[in-house]
Amino acid sequence: MLLGQAQVQCSRRWGVLALASLLAATAVTNAADARNRRRQAHYDPPYASIVVDANSGKVMEAVNADSPRYPASLTKIMTLYLLFEQLEAGKITLSTEMPVSAHAAAQAPSKLGLKPGQSIDVATAIRAIVTKSANDVAVIMAEAIAGDEITFAKQMTAKARALGMKHTTYHNASGLPDAHQRTTARDQAILGRAIHDRFPKFYHYFSTRTFAYHGKEMRNHNRLLGRVDGVDGIKTGYIRESGFNIVTSVHRNGRHIVAAVFGGRSASARDARAKSLIANNINVAAVKRTASLVVEGWKTAAAKAGPARQKVVVAPPLPPVPPPIPGSTDPIRPNPVKTFTVQPGVMRTASLSESPLPSASRRLTPAPATANPANIVTIATVRSELVPPAKPAGAATPKAASADASVPVPAAAQEAIAQEPAAKSRGDWMIQVGAFDIEKDAKKRLTVAQDKAKAQLSEANPFTEPVAKGDKTLYRARFAGLEKSQAESACKHLKRSEIPCMLLKN
Repeated sequence: MLLGQAQVQCSRRWGVLALASLLAATAVTNAADARNRRRQAHYDPPYASIVVDANSGKVMEAVNADSPRYPASLTKIMTLYLLFEQLEAGKITLSTEMPVSAHAAAQAPSKLGLKPGQSIDVATAIRAIVTKSANDVAVIMAEAIAGDEITFAKQMTAKARALGMKHTTYHNASGLPDAHQRTTARDQAILGRAIHDRFPKFYHYFSTRTFAYHGKEMRNHNRLLGRVDGVDGIKTGYIRESGFNIVTSVHRNGRHIVAAVFGGRSASARDARAKSLIANNINVAAVKRTASLVVEGWKTAAAKAGPARQKVVVAPPLPPVPPPIPGSTDPIRPNPVKTFTVQPGVMRTASLSESPLPSASRRLTPAPATANPANIVTIATVRSELVPPAKPAGAATPKAASADASVPVPAAAQEAIAQEPAAKSRGDWMIQVGAFDIEKDAKKRLTVAQDKAKAQLSEANPFTEPVAKGDKTLYRARFAGLEKSQAESACKHLKRSEIPCMLLKN
């Protein structure tokens, strides 16, 4: 009897304890749910947006366009920009295999889930970035191009500055959270226009709607593709600190706008805002393209011009340089120059076009006598300089500085030029059709471009221009002496033939 009562009391105690535990667990769960609801209720990422008419270059609408924001996966637009540069330069191809490192494989999702020691080809990697926004693939690209992600991020930031993105700093290639990685809506709109103008041959990847990898199909995160008339890309992004972001490009009835939205509280809210911006502006955008192509040095070059004191480079008096022996392939040594600081003013400049200057006042150092069917002028070996009157023996010679390919003439030298016959008027625009590791390849590109655009380039001056890139030298293939309309027409014609073309003011 006593044993039975003890068992009943013990069961009651256990029942009470179980009930208490259940109530406590319920209270904890309810408290956690309440905290989550409060956090969701207070989730209000900062908003920013901008709409730019790509044809005219004018800002059509902007809200907080210069306020700092986290780019999230919009970062990968710049990652692809640098990859496209490598493709255009021929340093990699779409079939190049890129190795997967342990660092790349360890990236947080979204990712393809590649393992260290595997590899992925460039074409597949581009599609994985555009559609799935794979973070592991972004790091694979960075390491393939720069050796490591930190170095690549520095290159990304340098490229942003060259494009006029003054408020953008990159610390990684993927857009994963980093307190130091910042941008603005305006800067992302600049990048959206630049990658469209700079790489027409590769830009079409941004319109990829689905991507199949190892039997699994992935849809593009950009839900405006195929749902909004004229949308051709380009990229979405999200981290909690930035909200849901998008940069989108729209072509419709000859009009072209680029819009950027930051701070959507959801993907659907972001898309609704982007649709509204497109609807409000596309029908009043310009039909004719009047804005220059967005290229490196676009804003920075404009910022440097102005009433401030400018440095002008002029060749100092030099003794005559003997011409090369006919048939020699030895390069001509460049003439040293000296830098002077002068007040800005109207001054003549040594142009890339031919000038009928008398030999008594101007000397043209001839290039080596080699076969040159395209009549290509090589900046490294052709140099014009002022030749002053003979100086008395023992006269001091100005200290020489570094050589420069283009030699503007200061006001002090204008009197001599003013007495010379006027050169035939030529346009002050030029185009670039590629950059190559070997000068021979640059010359071949010029010949091919001339053949593809005979009407537009019949009177243009083809030339190659060496430029140092780190410890390497690239040779730019360019045509000078064009009017703006001629340059634009030539670029349009060449792009149809899948020849890259960039418009430049000489």
